[in-house]
Amino acid sequence: MFRTVLLVTTITSTWLMVGPTLAATDFVARVLIVHEGDRLTIHHQGRRDMVHLRDVDCPKQRQPYGKQARHATAAYIANREVIVRDLKRDRQGRMTAEILLPDGRQIAHELVKEGLAWVQPGGSGDRALKDMEELARVASKGLWSEPNPIPPWKWKATKPARYN
Repeated sequence: MFRTVLLVTTITSTWLMVGPTLAATDFVARVLIVHEGDRLTIHHQGRRDMVHLRDVDCPKQRQPYGKQARHATAAYIANREVIVRDLKRDRQGRMTAEILLPDGRQIAHELVKEGLAWVQPGGSGDRALKDMEELARVASKGLWSEPNPIPPWKWKATKPARYN
């Protein structure tokens, strides 16, 4: 019995030490739906919110690597508890946040490292994120294996408007 209690206490203490430090504005939420690689619906405090990953832009669903980005995000966080950091509205009025895995890794960073997201131009200025993108580009990972990948903000502009 004493051994079991000691083991559980040790594991819990270790998780708390290596896990992310929560700021006052951070909260835990469950990811309900992964719509695209960088867009998801979370559930917290009895409500649902659509959230966009901050500082990155994944290919759209019909774009090359769009489905892979969505599947990768889902593999990391679908139907799981995540830490939502710094939830706020951006200039377009969208809710944006940093989404962290329980071990402290940011999902946006993981997507950039795998070559499944661009760093948004004019973003936060996170040098580490830009370095991750450059490493993925040099290694021809994901969308960087394409000869001339088109970022989503340019790709959307090339599609004709649909009228219902």
